[in-house]
Amino acid sequence: MHKLLQGKPGEKMLLLGNEAIARGAVEAGLAFAASYPGTPSSEISLNFFQMSRDSDLYFEYSVNEKVSLEVAAAAANCGLRSMCVMKHVGVNVAADALMTLAYVGVKGGLVILTADDPFMFSSQNEQDNRYYGKLSGLPVLEPSSVAEAKEMIAYAFDLSEDLQEPVIFRTTTRINHSTAVVELGEVQKPVTKGDFVKDPFSYVTVPAVSRNLHVTLLENMKLAKGMANDCRWNFVEGEGTKGVIANGVSYAYVKDAIADLGVKGQVKILRLGFTHPMPDTLIADFLKTCTDVLVVEEGEPFMEEAVKAIAQTQGLTLKILGKGEDLFSRLYEFDPAMVKRVMARVFDIPYTIVEPVDLSNVPDMPGRPPTLCAGCSHRAVFYAVKQATKGMDVIHPSDIGCYTLGFMPPLSMGDFVVCMGASTSTPAGFSKATGKKVLSFIGDSTFFHSGPAGLMNAVFNNHNFTLMILDNRTTAMTGHQPNPGVDMEELNFEGYNRIDIESVVRGLGVKHVTVIKPYNLAKSIEAIKEALAFEGVSVIIAKEKCTLYAKNLKQLKGKAFTIDQAKCKNHRDCISTIACPAFYLDGERVMINADLCTGCSVCAQICPEKAIRPVKTKND
Repeated sequence: MHKLLQGKPGEKMLLLGNEAIARGAVEAGLAFAASYPGTPSSEISLNFFQMSRDSDLYFEYSVNEKVSLEVAAAAANCGLRSMCVMKHVGVNVAADALMTLAYVGVKGGLVILTADDPFMFSSQNEQDNRYYGKLSGLPVLEPSSVAEAKEMIAYAFDLSEDLQEPVIFRTTTRINHSTAVVELGEVQKPVTKGDFVKDPFSYVTVPAVSRNLHVTLLENMKLAKGMANDCRWNFVEGEGTKGVIANGVSYAYVKDAIADLGVKGQVKILRLGFTHPMPDTLIADFLKTCTDVLVVEEGEPFMEEAVKAIAQTQGLTLKILGKGEDLFSRLYEFDPAMVKRVMARVFDIPYTIVEPVDLSNVPDMPGRPPTLCAGCSHRAVFYAVKQATKGMDVIHPSDIGCYTLGFMPPLSMGDFVVCMGASTSTPAGFSKATGKKVLSFIGDSTFFHSGPAGLMNAVFNNHNFTLMILDNRTTAMTGHQPNPGVDMEELNFEGYNRIDIESVVRGLGVKHVTVIKPYNLAKSIEAIKEALAFEGVSVIIAKEKCTLYAKNLKQLKGKAFTIDQAKCKNHRDCISTIACPAFYLDGERVMINADLCTGCSVCAQICPEKAIRPVKTKND
């Protein structure tokens, strides 16, 4: 049985933040969950996926975040406790459904988890999704610790059912990926079968219905504000006339700063865990007891702006600071030292900055730029594209996935990346605006997520570009989650169908479709040349299973390669053109690390001296 389904109430377990959230959800009686994987939320979905084999929980990896929210919303409106999990940019995809779902509401609890990513550890932006709560008119909850995240999830379901509205549960990377001891509660048996009571004048959002639903939403938000003022996740801690208002992991940093600065009894904290709607009465009462206030929040000045507005409404003139020059930045993550430094400056607290250790005589650590894995088929594709387009001025839009790393030298394949699926749409604009050849890249999971619409548009409008679909048979970047093209029987799951990308592409009307095996460089180069010569939309599907995924499935069959030093002329084409991490320099000679080499043979095909060959074994 899955570890998150084990353990008795009162027992303690060391859990990752995402594991704690998953455990909290099943303790709350979660019956239906849907997700599109995305770091830093991926482990929540993975644990749901695994638990669904050992319990009554229904879980699916939906094709994108909009679909996952829609299926979860339908289940919730049949009375099931449901959850939808995504990373912060995924809410952009789901926003169309989100805005109107706030009007429609839910019957069973529906929690929408958004994992925000300050510092962009694995994301293309730092958007602050608290604003989605404000935009949609939905409650927002924010935990400050791993243990609190588990407990707050149960409250989120209760709140959703009390208001009959979805609840946004906002985490950040530091909560998702920290580990802490969590006390287990009782796992509720979920209600797995519900019923849908037809009521078109509550569910069919034509204008006449929606006008009434908007009134209901505003009434619900008024109720939510009252709940926020009385919520146990919003509380005042400590004493003093100087105040700090904090949320999320910033609260932990503030507590450390007060202890380190020795100002206990001088600085008090208003911790907010229910941050939309803001608890106006609680905030106003707090401000009235302070001479000045510092708002500590990562990301945008969401709370700061609301606190200042409440102060103005109350006629209060105290100093309220947060973001600004020599204060907190809207950029990146906070850390304890930063919070301590700003608090000392704002509150005029004596503070001796601890000078960092002098490392001027210590050499810099060697850089480790992000790179594709040894044997990755994407590297073979990028090499083949470079060879096929020699002497040509080609624009290469790319997309979100492992292959995004192809923008780094020496591969240098990736000129424009915006969001998932954009690589089937942006090529049309580049082609029309410049008249140049365009060859774009998209992965299989990303194609299923949001690629067909752009490709359909291109076929209909008769655009002229080549789309390379990198079908590595899994959702690789986020941890090998399944997508509609995955053979689920290889993962010992039954009852799934499998969607063939080639059939989808041909069904969309693409006339020139080619399937290549990227490790065969000569044939791949020829196929790419033919596709680029075609006038109109052409698609190449590069089919090769992700090397790490194949290794996990024990399907790797290639032998490691070695370099015949007698033949090698040290041209270093192998390093300078494909930069596989299995290569290294021993003095001035190029070597291959046999433990990293997967035997893909790409380097052997590009070596001008044919000095790279498989390692011989006793059976050879």
